[in-house]
This record gives sequence, C-alpha cells and structure tokens, in this order.
Amino acid sequence: MFPEPIQKATFFSRGSYRIVLYFAIIVWLLPLAAVFLTSFRSLADINSGNYWGWPTEFALVENYTQIFTVTPMLKYFFNSLVITIPTVIGTLALSSLAGYSLAKHNFRGNFLIFALFIAGNFVPAQILMIPVRNLTLSLGVYDTKMGLILFHTAFQTGFCTFFLRGFIKELPHEIVESARIDGASELRVFWNIILPLIRPALAALAVLEFTFIWNDYFWALVLVQGDEARPITLGIQALRGRWTSFWHLISAGSIVAALPPVFMFFMLQKHFIAGLTMGAVKE
Repeated sequence: MFPEPIQKATFFSRGSYRIVLYFAIIVWLLPLAAVFLTSFRSLADINSGNYWGWPTEFALVENYTQIFTVTPMLKYFFNSLVITIPTVIGTLALSSLAGYSLAKHNFRGNFLIFALFIAGNFVPAQILMIPVRNLTLSLGVYDTKMGLILFHTAFQTGFCTFFLRGFIKELPHEIVESARIDGASELRVFWNIILPLIRPALAALAVLEFTFIWNDYFWALVLVQGDEARPITLGIQALRGRWTSFWHLISAGSIVAALPPVFMFFMLQKHFIAGLTMGAVKE
C-alpha cells in the first residue's frame, strides 16, 4: 500500500528522509530565531550590522518594556482581543447552526445553499476589497472594530459551515430522530445532542479561526485607518518609520503578538487533534 511506512524503507531512504527533514526544519526556524534574538538586541547592536550573530549587548527588559510604554502596543493588543474573540464566538455559533440545518434537514435548496457556502471560499479576497470597503462606508462601520468583527464573521462562516456540516453529517441520524419523537424541539436537539458531540470539531475550528483572525493583516489594512481600531498586526507595521525602523521593538512586538495563538493552541491541543482526526478511522 502507498505510501509505505518510513520504518519499512531502506536504510538509505530513512537517512535521506531524516537529513531533508532536519534541513527543512532548520531553514523554517531560522527567521523565527533571528526575530527572537533581535528582540533581545540593543539598537546599537543592530546599527552595527550584527543581524545574525550572538547579541553583544542584551536589552531584554528594555525592549519589552518599551513595547508597552513607548509605543501603543498594549492598545493594539487589546483591539485584537476585542476583534478576535467575538468573531470566533459568532462564527462558531452561526456555522454550527447552519451546519446542523444543512446536515440534518432535507429541504428544497439545501444543496444549492451548501454549494454557495463552498463557492464563497474560492473568491479571492482582493476582488472583494473595494466592494467591502464601500459597504463599510455606507453602513457607517468603516475604521471601527465592529466593521472588522462583522466582516470577519461573514467571511469565515462559509468555511466553518463547510467544516462542521461534514462532522454533523456523520452523526447517526437515529439519535436526532429519537429526540424528536420524545418531543424535543430543534433548538434542544441542537443544544443537548449536537453540540456535545461536535465539541472536538468546534475546538479545532476555534484554534484555526483564532489564529487566522488574530494574524489577519489584509482586511485590517483595508478597513482600518486610525489607531482606535488598529489590531496588533497593523500596529507592528506602524512601528516602521519613514526613514528608520526600530527593529528591536518590531521584533519584540512580533514575539508578543505571536503568544496568544500559541497559548490558544496548547490550551486546546487535545481537542484540536481529536477534531482533526475525528472520523479518520472506521471501526
């Protein structure tokens, strides 16, 4: 059967596989290591051209203190939390309801609606840039956190519905029918039966959506102009000056910006892996 397990491969294949794997990991980690070390460097160390070498002077406390005192990074961090958390909650709520309806209810236009959810994922964001900006202006939510929340929720609901509909479709329909025969309403069936069963899938989606929305730069650049609604991704870019860039502060801010998605992943790691592998093995 293909692919063959690596343990059954020849000695040369196993050795080559390990060499290529380690080399790819090192290449992938090099930029991250450079950013991490730069967040420790002093400005004089950077100006002297020491980009990849070991820092001659450590400014760990100074750099990470200046991020929150000299720059408005704390405000950008709070803006990202205000944008990301309601968006993830709203997206999961809407997509779980839509996925349940499309998976367990047969009605006219079911497949057409499901196809529209899928088709929306293939539309390039750049095509929607001008129409979405004009729509936010007409609705009065341009350059606001609410505008980003609304449009992130709208854009992510399609993918999440497609994801959850597949999980809910695999649940035994007899469970739902038994609850309906016992007199349970559709809302109670959804709340007491469907939601507990798809909890791993919801956790996997929560991690993915949190990471995607937190790291979004494109829509923040299109829909935000001032500091009041600027998320942390756009805030880090704002640290670059016209003539000079404070790379030690930018690197420290990047490390701070990367912590919440990493924390979110490790907090939901077990549920995340279970959600991705649910239904992968038939018994």
